[in-house]
Amino acid sequence: MAGFEAVRVSEHVFWVGAIDWSVRDFHGYSTPRGTTYNAFLVMGEQPVLVDTVKAPFVAEMMARIGSVTDPANIKVIISHHSEMDHSGALPEVVATVKPEKVYASVMGVKNLHDQHLDPVHVAAVKDGETLKLGGLTFTFLETRMLHWPDSMVSYLHEDELVFSQDGFGMHLASSARFADECDLSMMEYEAKKYFANILLPYAPLVTKLLERIKGLGINIKTIAPDHGPVWRRNPAMMLNWWAEWAKQRPENRAVIVYDTMWQSTALMARAIADGLASGGTRVSVVPMQGSSRAELATELLGAGALLVGSPTINNGLFPSLADSLTYVRGLKPKNLIGAAFGSYGWSGEGPGQAEDYLKSMGVELVAPALKQKFVPDDAALARCRELGSLVSTRLRERAGR
Repeated sequence: MAGFEAVRVSEHVFWVGAIDWSVRDFHGYSTPRGTTYNAFLVMGEQPVLVDTVKAPFVAEMMARIGSVTDPANIKVIISHHSEMDHSGALPEVVATVKPEKVYASVMGVKNLHDQHLDPVHVAAVKDGETLKLGGLTFTFLETRMLHWPDSMVSYLHEDELVFSQDGFGMHLASSARFADECDLSMMEYEAKKYFANILLPYAPLVTKLLERIKGLGINIKTIAPDHGPVWRRNPAMMLNWWAEWAKQRPENRAVIVYDTMWQSTALMARAIADGLASGGTRVSVVPMQGSSRAELATELLGAGALLVGSPTINNGLFPSLADSLTYVRGLKPKNLIGAAFGSYGWSGEGPGQAEDYLKSMGVELVAPALKQKFVPDDAALARCRELGSLVSTRLRERAGR
């Protein structure tokens, strides 16, 4: 296949991945900017292929490899992560190029076997092991549950480059291959969204990994993740972002998420937001009509408070909120205070069920669920504003501890 060229990343490394401009949902995580599946060709005495791509993009990857060397010259493949967006093309690549060996972590060997890759080709590397591959030096570190049990990263000593698999990545399709060619604010948002929606449950492991990398005393010039742009300048910026997000340090910021049927719950949400703002708290309001669960998770990263507003339908929580709260609960956010609220017509279970979600998430409730029958009048809106003021006061008190 013609028309696809490799991009040089460092002295020995070329990007040979694929750009997925069309994907808009990544197992429940909205990806309005698409993504990339990054694979890398390391050119030493013999070529080494680092990761592959999602199966439909295998021809594109092979064409990029072919712009540098005959794919048949590849004798070694490294598989850092066996999720199918990186290993989907691996069986076809192995059948085509017939490498001498595929290296993976101990758990990676098992996963690749379960994905029907002939185990005769696959060898396990140990945590901390250093190997000479293609005449170049690779050190491997297991990063279990970041974000799969088989995950690992490797360090190419000669280029001072980290192949970080899903670590330090983002879902971003772009013709630019490098972070320094992209808009910084957009990248920070996409990196934050990626962390909030994928890595947040494993935040303590992120902190341990960063401490371990620091303890190795290695110089990192380049970070080459499996999604998004390559960091060839100032990679410490991405490392620092992850270190800060992993702390889940609560800011003086509140997230209000709600849905509404006849705008009464929406009106309550706006009054609560006004009370929060009057106390000096920054507010992010997420109406689930037109918002995704991934946007909510992103806004929640680093927030100090979560307030949930739901009307009642069929004696229960509004469906969009049941969906988004189930999703967020699985991400295990920490250090939140909050409350529930909502308007109802006759039975009114919605706010109470929203409160139950908050309890199950470990959110510290500052007040009982605030319920309003039908359209809130001035007195009801004043109570909503008071709730916002109370949450703002509690946030300031926590900050002063």
